[in-house]
Amino acid sequence: MQSQQTSPTPEVSATQSSGLLSFLDRFFTISQRGSTLKRELIAGLTTFLAMVYSVIVVPNMLGAAGFDTGAVFIATCLIAAFGSLLMGLWANLPMAIGCAISLTAFTAFSMVLGQGISIPVTLGAIFLMGVVFTFVSVTGIRQWVLTNLPKGIAHGTGIGIGLFLLLIATNSVQLIVANDTGLPVKLGDINSLPVLAAIIGLAATIGLEKRGVPGGILLVIIALSLFGLIFDPSVQYQGFFAWPNLMSEQSLIGQLDIMGALNPVVLPIVLALVMTAIFDATGTIRAVAGQAELLDEKDNIVGGGKALTSDSVSSIVAGAVGGAPAAVYIESAAGTAAGGKTGLTATIVGVLFLLMMFLAPLSYLVPAYATAPALMYVGLLMLSNVTKLDFNDKVDAMAGLTCAVFIILSCNIVTGIMLGFVTLVVGRICSGEWRQLKPGVVAITLGLVVFYMGGWAI
Repeated sequence: MQSQQTSPTPEVSATQSSGLLSFLDRFFTISQRGSTLKRELIAGLTTFLAMVYSVIVVPNMLGAAGFDTGAVFIATCLIAAFGSLLMGLWANLPMAIGCAISLTAFTAFSMVLGQGISIPVTLGAIFLMGVVFTFVSVTGIRQWVLTNLPKGIAHGTGIGIGLFLLLIATNSVQLIVANDTGLPVKLGDINSLPVLAAIIGLAATIGLEKRGVPGGILLVIIALSLFGLIFDPSVQYQGFFAWPNLMSEQSLIGQLDIMGALNPVVLPIVLALVMTAIFDATGTIRAVAGQAELLDEKDNIVGGGKALTSDSVSSIVAGAVGGAPAAVYIESAAGTAAGGKTGLTATIVGVLFLLMMFLAPLSYLVPAYATAPALMYVGLLMLSNVTKLDFNDKVDAMAGLTCAVFIILSCNIVTGIMLGFVTLVVGRICSGEWRQLKPGVVAITLGLVVFYMGGWAI
């Protein structure tokens, strides 16, 4: 008599599926926050599509500074995967983490190219920055600084970083170039293919994002890359799939030089990275939390402590694996706009970035003019902070604009912040509004002035 194999009945399969859904609902408090599993899945995919351009932009930027682009591709995926999974599974918030574009620019163009710091020491500095940043987060110092951060300067920092990104992106395609005489910069060759492609790509990105097309930034990058593959001899197909070699000779994992980063010449840069992260990253977290309606009755972020720690710990990992400092991506707002309210959204993003590591050869198909529109678009998004300046409080608003303008004029974020604080304090005193100055604001201003006057600034 032949034995018969039994397969799970539809009822059993349905029960198992229901059990998994029930577990996800309880673990991520999906129903409690007024969301659904379908919304979280869509939100996770939307956020991933909105920020996946980073695996192309970050390697290209760091590659210009001498980093191996393949190694940076893997590092970028690992950082985004770790940070997003930590944010999702631990903090239970719909915010994705990745290599911060602004801090990537700082790393490549200021630290390595500008200051001539070696790549291992640079990675050591990023690691130390993550350690200090985590200490600042868990001890409450970060919250104290944020409490004493004037609104005008907070928004001005975002504006300045946006301008900085625009300058970097336009220079990468030679739309804006150095000027031999007169003003520092001038218009490049407007008829060149990279310039035309970048301008058209920016316009297309803006249009697609206005229509709410998921992954509009990625679609433009792909379209311009295909254009380059067909018409640009410098763009060549090198494959589609590749098993990631985490321990190759070019790998940057574990290549950091912590002792070198402890050099007194480098330590001010670590402080600059920490300060930049404090003033930039937390504003993004708060903005995304507000859009997702995850602020409590006291206007604090739900699970905010874990959120602040998640991005700082991710920077420790960034230094260890060979990438740029990490931060919550403002593109997370695309996912919250799609309905994401829980950590499942960020968890999906993290899993997708792990899968992205197996598609490394595709990054070689992307020329600079394909990624420049993405960088310019992010910069333009950050300029929207100007609408948040309160011009009824002229001193505060002008301090914010001073901060923004000198970030781009000096190509240095901390310099702009320092001048913004000085403008605010001196402006309050001269306008007779000195009573509006918080002791913390004065303390931060004095610290920044000493930092610069002492010659420790970058």
